[in-house]
Amino acid sequence: MDLAQRAGGGLNKGEETNKDNFGSTECSKTGTMDLKFSSSRKHVSITVPSTAQAMSPHIKSVDDIVVLGISLSRFSKLTQFFICVAGVFVFYLIYGYLQELIFSVEGFKPYGWYLTLVQFAFYSIFGLIELQLIQDKRRRIPGKTYMIIAFLTVGTMGLSNTSLGYLNYPTQVIFKCCKLIPVMLGGVFIQGKRYNVADVSAALCMSLGLIWFTLADSTVAPNFNLTGVILISLALCADAVIGNVQEKVMKLHNASNSEMVLYSYSIGFVYILLGLTCTSGLGPAVTFCSKDPIRTYGYAFLFSLTGYFGISFVLALIKIFGALLAVTVTTGRKAMTIVLSFIFFAKPFTFQYVWSGFLVVLGIFLNVYSKNMDKIRLPSPYDLINKIVDLRTSRTLAQTV
Repeated sequence: MDLAQRAGGGLNKGEETNKDNFGSTECSKTGTMDLKFSSSRKHVSITVPSTAQAMSPHIKSVDDIVVLGISLSRFSKLTQFFICVAGVFVFYLIYGYLQELIFSVEGFKPYGWYLTLVQFAFYSIFGLIELQLIQDKRRRIPGKTYMIIAFLTVGTMGLSNTSLGYLNYPTQVIFKCCKLIPVMLGGVFIQGKRYNVADVSAALCMSLGLIWFTLADSTVAPNFNLTGVILISLALCADAVIGNVQEKVMKLHNASNSEMVLYSYSIGFVYILLGLTCTSGLGPAVTFCSKDPIRTYGYAFLFSLTGYFGISFVLALIKIFGALLAVTVTTGRKAMTIVLSFIFFAKPFTFQYVWSGFLVVLGIFLNVYSKNMDKIRLPSPYDLINKIVDLRTSRTLAQTV
């Protein structure tokens, strides 16, 4: 009798334990349910993903990289790189020309924030149109993350456009090129990355070349303003952070470029609209642009269209190759933009621009080399010395014979 009671008590206790386990697993986030068998110590574990995990879109067998409706996934990595670089250079060179052309309109310089508002509106429309052309229209990145990205986007583009009211275009571009080092620092602190000697040397060469360019510009045609320097410096900080944030969230959620553009710029549009409304800057800008809509809104449309195409290729570069390589490519594009700026718009010239440009090119080469060290093997100083000694020895022997 005692044995039966103990057996019954043990069974009831086991049932209560199983009930407790089942109840606790129902309340757990992962929804794990264990089915245990009394005849064996082995158990079967059935894992039921939660709603957030079940809807997580980044679990895919193949990442499909789509730019302007064209899938790049069927191309090799090298072909993808050249396509993205060509797109960045072509569209952003036109973008830079139109940006300087807009601010050359007499009286437009105080309305940089309004230009950014119009630009964000066009970007949102373009992103919505492109999103309708793809099959998967779900928003994959959380809304809170988009609010942060939108704030950084407003900072980097709004402050950059506004700084042109205080600085000349080459100086503004030079300051923007210096974001390579902040991007590297952001990669260390945000994503925990580590960079090799070649990456650090590339950043130093590019920064020294750009600083030298700035000094030459201040000597030949000083047009500096403390307000403009502060604005472009703040834009530089935001620009350095946004590349790393975009890279991290796009890889985590496997979001499309059109989704990133649509939500970040539409939220940013609301930010700027509220800011201009509170500061009473919207009315004067609308009045000024309505006087010459073809030169203002027409230029702004083409400016936004080329910028949208360019940013699609930049996001593809970030998603495939990372933020540092994308910044390197865009920095090279900025150097080309400066050259075209001197060609199309009259400016004084000095050969210091040429030497500083060589330093920037050297920095770009070092960065590309660091990404392809396995394929591009440069000889070490010891190997070079040995080759020189062997070459001299062979020449001496040939002369002796």
